[in-house]
Amino acid sequence: MSRTSQPTRLPADVYESAVAAAALASRTVPQQIAHWARIGRELEMSPQLNHRAIAQVLAGVASYDLLGEHEQAVVREQWTERAAALRERLDYAAELGAAGESYSELDEDGNVVVRVARD
Repeated sequence: MSRTSQPTRLPADVYESAVAAAALASRTVPQQIAHWARIGRELEMSPQLNHRAIAQVLAGVASYDLLGEHEQAVVREQWTERAAALRERLDYAAELGAAGESYSELDEDGNVVVRVARD
């Protein structure tokens, strides 16, 4: 069943934290809040998870290999979400075109197509 989103009032400190975290994680504020909600849900459903250890790995200050199997799964999910968000923002054709750079890419049939920069 699909549900529409409902407006929700948030405390100012939560919203401000979401703005800051969203910028660091390449998410929109609603995406960041939804991300936190999913993490909270997972933590409540699985109290054996060490959220601090997960946050340290995601911040790059702790080793993924030291996490348990469940914590590693949460980290992998977060890495996947971050990579997808970053890929969505990529537009190499526009960036290379703006820089006046030629580039090559594959067409739908796997043939190399050279895009020549226009002056």
